Amino acid sequence: MTTTDPAGSAPHARRETALELAVQDAEGVRVAASVGARRVELCVALGATGGLTPSTGLVEAAVAAARAAAGPGETPVEVHVLVRHRPGGFVLSADDLDVQVRDVRAAVAAGAHGVVVGALTPDGVVDAAAVRALVDAADGREVTFHRAVDVVADPLAALDALAAAGVARVLTSGGAPRSIDGVERLRAMATHAREALDGRVQVMAGGGVRPQDVGALVAAGVDAVHLSAKRVVADDAGPGGGGDAGYEVTDREVAAAARSALDAAR
Repeated sequence: MTTTDPAGSAPHARRETALELAVQDAEGVRVAASVGARRVELCVALGATGGLTPSTGLVEAAVAAARAAAGPGETPVEVHVLVRHRPGGFVLSADDLDVQVRDVRAAVAAGAHGVVVGALTPDGVVDAAAVRALVDAADGREVTFHRAVDVVADPLAALDALAAAGVARVLTSGGAPRSIDGVERLRAMATHAREALDGRVQVMAGGGVRPQDVGALVAAGVDAVHLSAKRVVADDAGPGGGGDAGYEVTDREVAAAARSALDAAR
């Protein structure tokens, strides 16, 4: 089957747009499997910090949950581990990079299918040397570059640098707070990745995605749609427990709605 490129160029084969969920526990992996997500990005402290590196124990539990949730002959949901050991910006010191290389190796040893990383120079461009070190540490597993790309001045040049460094995909909102508001930049990035880079790097839309946004994001030509589909469970941590704001879990209904929207967009 063929379809016309959004820019009006020659027809190309219709591509399947993948669904990825950001999850924070093994149950989130099971929810992702139940709605047919291809991947999860595993992290912790998502709402509070934008996501930090999960523990090795959590990675092992998530990988085990993915395998257990797969039916006979089915491919398990891929577990991709966010490697970001601190909140804040994406310029890495030598110590930061050392920690992240160690965390990448630990995630791979724990069974992760891939890792999610990001590094920029003080000038606000992709830190190619740091990215290559992280790609090397991943030892052949897929590497996704996270939304650090949304603060670079030239996202197409960033795609070129990331493809050269061996990165498999880029998670981006198109430079906007929410992906739906960055859809034109997403379209340009997806076209550049597909045509100028021969598909060597994928573009995945993520950032404030709601199920009702999925159709427009798919129409922009992205390779995947990423959302957290999270809700907060109220809980009182007690004295010294870090507050009583509760904790986040993956909302099965929101995840299922995103899956339905993706199916309808196809």
